[in-house]
Amino acid sequence: MTLDFHIAAAVTVFLVTYGLIVAEKMNRISVALAGASAMLLMRAISQEEAIASVDFNTITLLVGMMLIVTVTKRTGVFQYVAIKAAQIAKGDPWRIMVLFVLLTAVSSAFLDNVTTVLLVAPVTMVICDVLELNPIYFLMPEILASNVGGTATLIGDPPNIMIGGATDLGFLDFMENLAPPALIILAVVLVFCRFVYGRHLTVKEKAKAEIMSMNPDLEISDHRLLVKCLAVLGLVMAGFVFHQMLGYESATVALAGAAILMVIADVNPEELLLEVEWGTIFFFVGLFILVGTLEGLGVIEFLAGEVVKLTSGNLMLTTFMVLWVSAFASAFIDNIPFVATMIPLIKSIGTLTAMNVTPLWWALALGACLGGNGSLVGASANVIVAGMVSRTEHPITFGGFLKVGFPVMLISMAVCSVYLWVVYL
Repeated sequence: MTLDFHIAAAVTVFLVTYGLIVAEKMNRISVALAGASAMLLMRAISQEEAIASVDFNTITLLVGMMLIVTVTKRTGVFQYVAIKAAQIAKGDPWRIMVLFVLLTAVSSAFLDNVTTVLLVAPVTMVICDVLELNPIYFLMPEILASNVGGTATLIGDPPNIMIGGATDLGFLDFMENLAPPALIILAVVLVFCRFVYGRHLTVKEKAKAEIMSMNPDLEISDHRLLVKCLAVLGLVMAGFVFHQMLGYESATVALAGAAILMVIADVNPEELLLEVEWGTIFFFVGLFILVGTLEGLGVIEFLAGEVVKLTSGNLMLTTFMVLWVSAFASAFIDNIPFVATMIPLIKSIGTLTAMNVTPLWWALALGACLGGNGSLVGASANVIVAGMVSRTEHPITFGGFLKVGFPVMLISMAVCSVYLWVVYL
């Protein structure tokens, strides 16, 4: 078989695999692994090259943080904080929305988005039930905030973890470069939601009194475990801040934190490992092999050359192109396979043009993460919350989400364009 055959066959397998993932008619994990296996069976990539193409920094960082979150969520700390926030707001709906949005955004910056909304959304629905308010007025801002908060750090969203694993950019680099626009966009989300939902946020004094009578202390199920989890989380955060100075990868910090917590938490490791989202991990493995095959055959380098021709190697045009294309693509398809393809593409652009591609990494991260607010299927957190209220009298529909999420995405991209232009271009 010739090289041309391998290229044609590999591109066909890649496109069919991505088409099936986007169509969501089959399990995406099975599709990704089947596509990777097809590449190996066709000898488009050797087994050694396939293993080398898997980014184990991304994989181990994900596993480490999943283990830490799995233990921490057993303590009930999120439910405690949510009820406490409602009481600090004295039952006022607008203040509760602001505090819940901030809680969701900060949590999503340091935990994964799906876990955050899984923990915050049920408490939100309880609070809304007491206040006799439509929970969508609170859940929509929380969904938007989870995607914005996840944008701000290396560990907040899978696209950032993948970019961090493929580059020399560390935790502090992400915080320094992505937290400022994320904070501005979070303020935009609050103002937008105030404009959309503000007129509905009125409650009776009796409902406020009921909120104040709730006892958040009852939500903490294990005080000793909570202390251990907070201590380890503190160590891990400190590790992320100093990992470049100490010469450790962020994955090493996460995995060490998870190992320490498993030792001191007195929990069954086998039970914890069962709760790790192994499907997501193997989905990543399949994607890395698919993209690694195209990279090895020179397809990614060819595409990079076409992008360079289209933008004439202009850094500003290339940056804006990466930002907006990433946002629109991530609004309607899974941003993980998209980012897996864009990473080697951006590396090739840097090799072909000697361009400083750092702004392109930030454009990719901002577009891929914030694009998730564009539609109901744009991010896992959106789908999870919509599923939680699907059988209630207040479901989140595709059209309903689009009316709020898409304008927020467009405003976010406008803010990011100005930010990238002022700071890097």
